[in-house]
Amino acid sequence: MPDSLPVGKLEMDYLGQVLAKYAQVNERVVVGAAVGEDAAVIDFGDRYLVAKTDPVTFATEEIGWYAVNINANDVATTGAIPRWFLATVLLPAGSTDRALVEGIFAQLSDACRQLGVSFCGGHTEITYGLDRPIVVGQMLGEVERDKLVTTAGAQVGDDIILSKGIAIEATSLIAREKAGELASKYSADFIDRCQGFLHEPGISVVREAQIATAQARVHAMHDPTEGGLATGLWELAQAADVGLLVHEERIEILPETTLLCADYGLDPLGIIASGSLLIVLSPEDSARVIEKLEEAGIAAAAIGKVVAKEEGLRLMAGGVVGDLPYFERDEIARLFE
Repeated sequence: MPDSLPVGKLEMDYLGQVLAKYAQVNERVVVGAAVGEDAAVIDFGDRYLVAKTDPVTFATEEIGWYAVNINANDVATTGAIPRWFLATVLLPAGSTDRALVEGIFAQLSDACRQLGVSFCGGHTEITYGLDRPIVVGQMLGEVERDKLVTTAGAQVGDDIILSKGIAIEATSLIAREKAGELASKYSADFIDRCQGFLHEPGISVVREAQIATAQARVHAMHDPTEGGLATGLWELAQAADVGLLVHEERIEILPETTLLCADYGLDPLGIIASGSLLIVLSPEDSARVIEKLEEAGIAAAAIGKVVAKEEGLRLMAGGVVGDLPYFERDEIARLFE
């Protein structure tokens, strides 16, 4: 019997092979299925339609909020404005009641309302084989033709800016899913604060994407999600066919994140990281973008450079340059085993 594949994203090289074999496009597809690209882009004449779909499978609390925001993030990374949202809501047989249904739909509606998005369709069913709800979201947005940003647009010499800190989403997930265990070690205020990372600093990157594109010609954007910052950087490099040099000491990891990851032996560089945005642009523009982000209350720092592909993907830590780590699966998966 062949070995089964691990939990999490498909390995990048294998996924690239699958997409090359099976993905189909026509002349109106501007950006199609590719490793590292956050969304598909379709030509609609005077503007582009941006389409994204992503599931929420780890989270159980506020799953509707997650679903809207992670899909809006990927639309925003193209420079587009999120406009329309659809959801497929799969609910576990035997444990679904009206309160669960109403709760998820209220979260979906509230999150869409806050982003100015229309919640306009989808599908809902109770199904076998699930032990928790799963929500698969689809977000549609639009962008002017000359303002499209792709992950593949990174250029040698560009700065790489990271917004907020890393593993914001993971911090909230750990505190929500392991609240009982953590209560014996941490105060209720600490646990509440970590759970609240979903909203503050928050997993949405729509504001920072819009601020960055309003201030400069952004060459690429990518939001690290499953697989964490390290996987997001690998995806960016593969999409743009470039190398990267990243400085570990410039990557902000919030103290709460450091503590929780240490408790469970998880590497912050490889754990699910919605809430951070990678912004790639010319060095002459990076200081201005960082300044505008910080004026808006969004922490940001230049964490590295885009280099030639031949230089590889490198991480400088403590003055020593080594390989940027690669994670076969998201570190958060080990929390649920």
